[in-house]
Amino acid sequence: MRVLQVCAEIFPLLKTGGLADVCGALPGALAKRGCDVRVLVPAFPAILRGVPDAKPIAGAAGLGDGTRLLCGTLPGTGVPLYLIDAPALYAREGNPYADEAGQPYADNHRRFALLGRVGALLADGLDPAWSAQVVHGHDWHAGLAPAYLRAAQLHTGRRLAGSVHTVHNLAFQGTFGLEVLGELGLPADFYQTHGLEFHGQVSFMKAGLHYADHITTVSPTYAREIQGEEQGCGLDGVLRARSGELSGILNAVDDAVWNPVTDALIPARYDGRKLAGKGLCRLALQNSFGLGPQTDRPLFGVVSRLTEQKGFNLILEGLPELLERGGQLVVLGTGEPALVAALVHAAKTHPGAVAVKVGYDEDLAHSIVAGVDVMMVPSRFEPCGLTQLYGLKYGSLPLVRKVGGLADTVVDSSLENLDDGSATGFVFDRFDARDYGAALRRAFALFKRKGEWQEVQRRAMAQAFDWDAAAAQYLAQYERVMA
Repeated sequence: MRVLQVCAEIFPLLKTGGLADVCGALPGALAKRGCDVRVLVPAFPAILRGVPDAKPIAGAAGLGDGTRLLCGTLPGTGVPLYLIDAPALYAREGNPYADEAGQPYADNHRRFALLGRVGALLADGLDPAWSAQVVHGHDWHAGLAPAYLRAAQLHTGRRLAGSVHTVHNLAFQGTFGLEVLGELGLPADFYQTHGLEFHGQVSFMKAGLHYADHITTVSPTYAREIQGEEQGCGLDGVLRARSGELSGILNAVDDAVWNPVTDALIPARYDGRKLAGKGLCRLALQNSFGLGPQTDRPLFGVVSRLTEQKGFNLILEGLPELLERGGQLVVLGTGEPALVAALVHAAKTHPGAVAVKVGYDEDLAHSIVAGVDVMMVPSRFEPCGLTQLYGLKYGSLPLVRKVGGLADTVVDSSLENLDDGSATGFVFDRFDARDYGAALRRAFALFKRKGEWQEVQRRAMAQAFDWDAAAAQYLAQYERVMA
């Protein structure tokens, strides 16, 4: 089976969030199951630099404007990687979606329409040596790929490939003004309620949801939630209408990248049987951030976009109690200016107890996940979440809200769950300070019981969220759309 993954970012070449981790891990897992998989990405500078073996595809034509299709290898996997070399659209350093002021690029509709169009062309002979039988697009950036496939089918009467569209975060939809329609090269009648139209605009995400043969999202609970008004982001009606072609496939952890037994980015390696190394990681993290070397109270950590969606208003509101109880907090991320300013102010006000690093650093992210006692992901909504999975893997017990993939992966340390041996973290229901504070207090209470704490740590580390199982579910969907 020949499968093309279409995405805007991919680890280890370019990463702004969990999307890159998923797109970097899934192809290798599919290849191990015998799938002939390739990946298509824009040739952003960071990606181009990371694929030194990229060469032009002989015979690839029809892209226009001097755009070339290159092919190299995704580092660490051996998976072939196609790159769309269009300097006028992609040769911009830094964030692939927005400028230095955080404003989306005005030509994003052209940049990501090209990504979808090339995805469809790779099912129609663009590479004379290989063609896709299934085109699998990730998030709104690849949302037009199924639309271009459908347009080609209507034009030629021939079905080029099956299509799958995965929603990683429905809140980001790729909506543009009606004036962009003429630049997309799609039939005019695609702009309708059952098509691209979304409240008088063009929605790339809606295109993927409407035209793909099958829709997936990144956890079973999120697949149910987005069919409701609260988390459907205005697209719940479309998703309910397609509920028979919608499934939730839980994200996983790439064991080659996130594993405390082999992780070269942390000060000491450890496993669930021998946790001494985790204590060394904790001490090293405290020293690097200028925190006191205390061991009798928990160290909390956050690696995240600093947004209200991620629950930072709850973290800030609960910070006085966390500090009063003797806890410490380490934060790594970037995001909304007001939240960043509040966190930086807290670090200045409470040196030795609160530390904040604004930005993103992959090495530091590993150090935080390994060094903290509790990973905090108190999100308002969360399609899947990877940070809590990393926390489980490293024995850093997740504190999460019972929503989306967080609900699917973490079991609260309530008395009954401790008693029956199912607890793996701390879970609260309502997105408010009261429920969050109760979960925080459960973390402090359990931390005092060192024996029980270590039991929960070992249970958390024994959880299996592997890409082989996820790949098997994706392959089942590929077979379905090919049929």
